[in-house]
Amino acid sequence: MSDEESVAAGLVVMGRSAYDRFRGRLLWPIRDASGDTIGFGARRIFDDDKIEAKYLNTSETTLYKKSQVLYGIDLARRDIARSSQAVVVEGYTDVMACHLAGVPTAVATCGTAFGDDHARVLRRFLHDHEEFRGEVIFTFDGDAAGQKAALKAFGGDQNFVSQTYVAVEPDGLDPCDLRIQKGDAAVRELVAKRQPLYRFVLTNVLTKFDLDRADGRVDALREAAGLVSSIRDRSKVDSFAREIAGMIGVDVDEARTEVRRAAARAARPAERHTPARGVEEALPVQQRPQVPNLRDPRFAIERETLKIVIQHPTSVGRVINGVGPSDFSHPTYRGVWEAVAAAGGPAAGASDPGWSTRVRASVADPAVSSAISELGVEPVLTPSDPTPTYVAMHVYRLQELTTMRRIAELKSRLQRTNPVESAGAYNKMFGELVALEQHRRNLRDQQVSSQ
Repeated sequence: MSDEESVAAGLVVMGRSAYDRFRGRLLWPIRDASGDTIGFGARRIFDDDKIEAKYLNTSETTLYKKSQVLYGIDLARRDIARSSQAVVVEGYTDVMACHLAGVPTAVATCGTAFGDDHARVLRRFLHDHEEFRGEVIFTFDGDAAGQKAALKAFGGDQNFVSQTYVAVEPDGLDPCDLRIQKGDAAVRELVAKRQPLYRFVLTNVLTKFDLDRADGRVDALREAAGLVSSIRDRSKVDSFAREIAGMIGVDVDEARTEVRRAAARAARPAERHTPARGVEEALPVQQRPQVPNLRDPRFAIERETLKIVIQHPTSVGRVINGVGPSDFSHPTYRGVWEAVAAAGGPAAGASDPGWSTRVRASVADPAVSSAISELGVEPVLTPSDPTPTYVAMHVYRLQELTTMRRIAELKSRLQRTNPVESAGAYNKMFGELVALEQHRRNLRDQQVSSQ
């Protein structure tokens, strides 16, 4: 072979003279589906190797296009066709470990992410069509890079009619290390315990949110819905919407509605614009969340209760003793109550004409200070001074709303809990739910009796 042919084949690099590209490395051939060698992969084995990269691959040539090459396909193709299963791993040694462990359908990409061209290669051997569905199993590391790879694979999920799965080793071991440390059976078990790819991706997306909080569930639903709405195969969307409803703990109809909204947003040309390079890095910067309007009807009970507390602390009496910060869902109103409590509570204002001014002066947050000023002058919604009945009705209603929020959160947790796998936790939450429902009924009865 001439120097020109060796360079064209990616075996030789020309410097001052021709030299072996893979010198001093463990070398193995990369073959196409017919068994012809089209490139090489090489692993670093000596500490004094001037090239730091662990793996070194043939550069792209007229024969070797890494976006179209799957390492091990020459050995796996018959087993893939026979079993209608393909296992996609991340490295050359992972392919070797799988085949030695009894998973002969393993293949790997060659230094690039799994893409559309790789999917076309696999489909050819899987006989991937509606009447004869197989399965494609991806193995990923559990780290951030593995999750990113899973998201990319999910984006190409609709390339397959076959079902797509993911297999992740709990300790983060790749198939090669897993076989070395735990043996052949552990590799086979890893593949056998696969889970649907979409469930793995959605689970990883949802881990960013606190699903025990109502706002966390709203944000989680919005992000998951955006992911689901991007799927080109519309027949899968409804199934995924039902899945995220169960994972987040919301109604199925609510999930379907949010998926439709996400699809509509994506369809708008202005929102379909791709950020320029450099702008994308700036997007994750968190903006200050927008606080709801203090006069929003959702917070009317909170506002009226605080007006009574600020303007008529003597009328509150003992009925207010059960109220705490968690009874105020608006952050500003919660801040007002915390300022009142820090000043000694309504009882401290009973004989102090300048009490509300003292409460306001102790507050550092300008939004809370401003709210206290408003609440101190806005008329209470009763023609006379608040009666004990009027006060009790608002306090009990405030506590009922808090109880209803706790009930909704507990129902959401129950919906996300498997009653068979987590029977103890499920039964405990169910008991708490029964107690909360009874407490809510008692509060409602107290409201009625106070009228």
